[in-house]
Amino acid sequence: MGRVMGVDPGTRRIGVAVSDELGMLARGVATLSATGEEADAGELSELAKSLGAERIVVGLPRNMDGSEGERAQAARQLAENLASRTGLPVILWDERLTTKGAERMLIAADLSRARRRRIIDQQAAQWILQSYLDQWRGPAS
Repeated sequence: MGRVMGVDPGTRRIGVAVSDELGMLARGVATLSATGEEADAGELSELAKSLGAERIVVGLPRNMDGSEGERAQAARQLAENLASRTGLPVILWDERLTTKGAERMLIAADLSRARRRRIIDQQAAQWILQSYLDQWRGPAS
């Protein structure tokens, strides 16, 4: 499979994760400050290159009823920009409840609120990417 980069796009911060070369495990690698559509796509493109990513998974924030709002349109635009800039396949992946799940995990790990704030976006990107990797591999045999 090669390395896959996962992205949790947000209005203030963007979480980034990367898989191992076998596509088994995801780990958080960075939290970027969101500065604007073009700048964010440029920074993520450079990061994908430096990580050796062969594809990118971008979280698609859907409402609980499956509908899409403004944030979903921004994620779609980011995905298009990344595909154009990198020439890599970019997959949109449903990210419903990933941030909430990541936050629950960090609270259970007894991390301070300040520490959680610094890494929550990376953790959400890791959850998005791990979900994609698990689905791509299929059921365990």
